[in-house]
Amino acid sequence: MRMFRNDYSEGAAPEVLQALVKTNDEQWPGYTEEGDEHCDHARELIRQAVGRDDVDVEFCIGGTSANLIGVTGMLRDWEGVICTQDAHINVHETGAIAACGRTILPTRDADGFLSPDEAERVYAEHMSTGRHMTRPKAVYITNATEFGGVWTRTKFDAICDWAKGHDLRVFVDGARMASALTSPQSDLSLKHIARRASAFYLGGTKNGLLFGEAMVIADPELRDSFPYLVKERGGLMAKGRLLGVQFEAAFTPGPDGEAPYWRLARHANECALRLRDGMLGLGYRTYLPSSTNQQFFVVSPKDEAAFAQAVGSETFAVLPSGERVIRFVCSWATRQDDVDQLLEFAASRRQG
Repeated sequence: MRMFRNDYSEGAAPEVLQALVKTNDEQWPGYTEEGDEHCDHARELIRQAVGRDDVDVEFCIGGTSANLIGVTGMLRDWEGVICTQDAHINVHETGAIAACGRTILPTRDADGFLSPDEAERVYAEHMSTGRHMTRPKAVYITNATEFGGVWTRTKFDAICDWAKGHDLRVFVDGARMASALTSPQSDLSLKHIARRASAFYLGGTKNGLLFGEAMVIADPELRDSFPYLVKERGGLMAKGRLLGVQFEAAFTPGPDGEAPYWRLARHANECALRLRDGMLGLGYRTYLPSSTNQQFFVVSPKDEAAFAQAVGSETFAVLPSGERVIRFVCSWATRQDDVDQLLEFAASRRQG
């Protein structure tokens, strides 16, 4: 069976790969600098997509690089970032933020969504002793969340309003932004995010590109420093045109008027929802609601081992009951037949 371990095991989507091959012999200035026509065009396409011509667009190698550059660029040494306890920067990035002398301030939120109430609790605690504790200066949220949740406009505006009221910047991890915004449960638009967030990025690695993320910097105070941070933090590619070519291909509308970036994500979501509904029909239960390309299920330790061996599923939590929370992920390359084979295997586990 095909693996359901993650959404970046495959290479590039056909449109992206063809663009790379077609432009392979071209020569352009390095490091994504002005004058590289592919990077210039990709930036313009992204500005059109976000609905703002006054934002800067910087290209990063991957998600950890983008998070490190984005978050540390918003903070001074004595300042920290508020996020959920399961946030990627707090769990899966090997202390990258801390290694740069910045402090992560996690809340107790358990569903992947940063709530104003929990943010207020952490903020008040750290402001209560003046200069003796780390001063909160930014909030970090992820769309989709670590457990596949989708931010609604109401939730997003609530945390943005809270941050604005406390003079905190808002950073949005968009590694799976395309999946979140094409989810049938999403009423949040990219243009609305661009109006409210200080900075965010559009993930390419997990949505059909070989690698790369596009950072969108909206806050005027951050624009001067970000290009330097990309270089300082080791995120600037000499062969920068490779990033420009990929994002140019991803955001160029096709014959139907839709850019591949959104079509590829919608396809991954559709496969994942087919999987979710099939698993529910077999009697499996989900961990938290998800309408994106990541689906999480609660299973026994025996099923955990069987699914891991069969399709590479990963374990994300061990519950007090001893049950496991495992994850299946669909990508642009997942086929409906792949999903059906997994469901047949899941059914055999129930029968056994």
